[in-house]
Amino acid sequence: AAGRVLAQPIYAKRTQPPFNASSMDGYAVRAADTAAGVRLKLIGEAAAGRAFTGTVGPNETARIFTGAPVPDGADAVIMQEDVTREGDYAVLSAAVPAGTFVRRAGLDFEAGRPLLAAGTVLDFRSVSLAAAANHPTLPVVRRPRVAIIATGDELVLPGEVPGPDQIVASNGYGVAALVKRLGGEPMDLGIAPDDNGEIARRVTRALDAKADILVTLGGASVGDHDLVQATLGAQGLELGFWRIAMRPGKPLMFGRLGATRVLGLPGNPVSSLVCALLFLEPLLAVLAGRPGTGRALTEVALAAPIGANDQREDYVRATLESDGAGGVRARPFALQDSSMLSILASAHGLIVRPPHAKAAEAGEIVPFLPFD
Repeated sequence: AAGRVLAQPIYAKRTQPPFNASSMDGYAVRAADTAAGVRLKLIGEAAAGRAFTGTVGPNETARIFTGAPVPDGADAVIMQEDVTREGDYAVLSAAVPAGTFVRRAGLDFEAGRPLLAAGTVLDFRSVSLAAAANHPTLPVVRRPRVAIIATGDELVLPGEVPGPDQIVASNGYGVAALVKRLGGEPMDLGIAPDDNGEIARRVTRALDAKADILVTLGGASVGDHDLVQATLGAQGLELGFWRIAMRPGKPLMFGRLGATRVLGLPGNPVSSLVCALLFLEPLLAVLAGRPGTGRALTEVALAAPIGANDQREDYVRATLESDGAGGVRARPFALQDSSMLSILASAHGLIVRPPHAKAAEAGEIVPFLPFD
């Protein structure tokens, strides 16, 4: 269950610890009997998993080890370093108050107590807690299935030899990584050439696999070789929206094919991945039961001037650097072409420029969307 999202709240099935337990190797005693130089009669031994079933009476003690139940009659534990053994007697070097080195029953949690809320992303701590509360299995949200189809005659797989007019497909790997990051299951349906039938066959595979989301890469515009929208329309696509006033990523499409959400990302690598951050990640977060886990805008100062913006919201790749006073500032890259993955890989995030934003000088505060 680690890494999965809890679908229902988890309650303790037992009390932990289920008994008063010793937190130290030593001797179980009655606090009222303890004082420096007191001799107590040794009447038994308690170890983890092997309780002493007798009762500690006046001027008596039982040897006890960490994790063992504190015997009836005893209300404290004196650690072994403060005791000298003389045959069947324990000689104390100090007095101890009641409760010393005793973990009371229910100290951690009691049966019936709520421990983990629905929507918790289960990590090493919460999985351990659920196990301690005696849950052998956990109800989790199903991982969203995301089918990914790259399109275009110009694409070949990494490792293949591109033709003189071809490039290596890259977007799908970044999209799949984002899907995994938010707990989804990517399904790589390969590269579809610019052919309606080939695209339709891959779409059918996605629907037959009951994909929650179908992501297409490229081909969502309306050029002569952009066939995705027409092919999906022939299969019953209910178009939600198409084209966004943003850069990079204008030719973005969203709709539904029955129960499957369809997200058509642009073909340019940077456009595709920036749009995946902005549109696919929050959709995946909701379907995976992780709303609110997406990236949050922050504000940083500019390290260099930036020009005025046009009518589209602009997402400018930038690095973060120290401002010399314990803070950070964002430095935009001079080149922002949507084909340049090397700049995206070097960036720490995106400066967000609203439509018609005026030119900004170094030191001005701007919205910033971090990658990490």
